[in-house]
Amino acid sequence: MHRRTFLRGSLAATGTSVLAGCTDILGSDEEGVPEPVPLSGGKFDYQGGMEIGPHGGPNGQIFYADNEPQPLQQSEGEGDPSLAWFHTLADGLFPYHFERRDRGWEAEVVYVTDYTSVDWSLTEREGRPRMPSPTAPETFADATELTYVVNSDVAGGMGPDLFPFSADGDADAFVDDHGGQTLGYDDITRQLLSSIQANG
Repeated sequence: MHRRTFLRGSLAATGTSVLAGCTDILGSDEEGVPEPVPLSGGKFDYQGGMEIGPHGGPNGQIFYADNEPQPLQQSEGEGDPSLAWFHTLADGLFPYHFERRDRGWEAEVVYVTDYTSVDWSLTEREGRPRMPSPTAPETFADATELTYVVNSDVAGGMGPDLFPFSADGDADAFVDDHGGQTLGYDDITRQLLSSIQANG
């Protein structure tokens, strides 16, 4: 099936801004910002309780500044108490985050899968192409800095989802191949999430 890779040309086109962004994302240039953690090893989604990895699609993780998400029983005692993790964006990370934000919680940083940073290929599942589910720390980037594809013909872990890319050209190429539209982090609303979930 269709295969996209992170090309040197794409890196060259975005120049040093990508390299500078990587240091910010991993926290090496911004003191006190937690780095992303691996989401392998049987971790379960804080929103829906499903295991991260086997279902495909983008993952996410949120570090909260002054609050501790209630850990799931399966994840008890693992990792940073300020961290919650997710196996989808449209059904998991964003609904959870919007609800906590309404309660006054402040996110220290939100990380999501960056498909520009990985070599990926689509698989066929239930008659629909599906994105992979990378879980290594280096496959995550600051969610506020990415371009998202919505309404494509590709599925994530629970059906339709948001597919993030750090290179605009990669997002545009994904739309060319699989339909949909691009949008920014600030364009993600509850209304958009409801529309994505309804299409699922």
